[in-house]
Amino acid sequence: MRIDVLSIFPSYFDGLTLSLLGKARDSGILDLTVRDLRDWTHDRHRTVDDTPYGGGAGMVMKPEPWGLALDELGAGSERPTIIFPSPAGEVFTQAKARDLATREHLIFGCGRYEGIDERVFEYASTIGEVRLMSLGDYVLNGGEVATMAMIEAIGRLIPGVVGNPESLVEESHEDGLLEYPSYTKPSVWRERAVPDVLLSGNHGAIATWRREQQIHRTRTRRPDLLPDDSEPNPV
Repeated sequence: MRIDVLSIFPSYFDGLTLSLLGKARDSGILDLTVRDLRDWTHDRHRTVDDTPYGGGAGMVMKPEPWGLALDELGAGSERPTIIFPSPAGEVFTQAKARDLATREHLIFGCGRYEGIDERVFEYASTIGEVRLMSLGDYVLNGGEVATMAMIEAIGRLIPGVVGNPESLVEESHEDGLLEYPSYTKPSVWRERAVPDVLLSGNHGAIATWRREQQIHRTRTRRPDLLPDDSEPNPV
C-alpha cells in the first residue's frame, strides 16, 4: 500500500518509523511518505493560511498549496482515497479501517488553524474519493494526531504487517464487541487469581467464558454497540 501524508508539521510522524509500521516500511510492505505542505508554496514566507472571508476568529488554510500538492500526489494513481481528519466528518471505526486497508493509495491531508478552505474538498473529489473522518466528538489542534491513529489502525491490518494474523481476529470491535480480558503468569498476583476456567485446559469452556466476557464488557462499557435484541447479560 502507498500512503502519502500532507502536513505543515512533518516531524509529527517520526513515530511511524518505529515498531511494526517501521518494519513494514523497511521491508517494502508499506510505502509511506510524509510531505511538508509548505513545499507547494511560492512566497518567501511559505504561507499556507489567510484570514477567513466573512470574518471570524483564526485563520483558514489557503487552497492553492493543497491543490498543487494533490495534483502531484494524485498523478499516475487511479483515484486515490483522500482522507481529511475533521471533527465534522464521519466517525472512524474498525470496519472502516479494515475497508481502507484494502485500498492501493491513501492520501491524508492534515488541516490546522480553523480548517481548510472548503473548495479543497470539492477539488480533491475530482482526483479521488474524498473522506472526511473524525476520531470522535472532540476537537484537536490539527489533523496530525488523528492521522497517526488512523494510519496505525489501517496499517496493522495490511497483510504481513502483524506477524501473527490470528491476533487480529479477536480484538475489540472486530465482531461488534469489545475484547475479552487477558491474563498471563503468574496465576496469582498480589492476591488476585487468574479465573479458574483459563487454567482448566477446556478450550470449549474457555471460548464460552471469553464470549460471555465480551458481551458483559460491551454491555457495561459501550452499550451503544449492542443491538436491542443482543444476547442476555451473563451472570
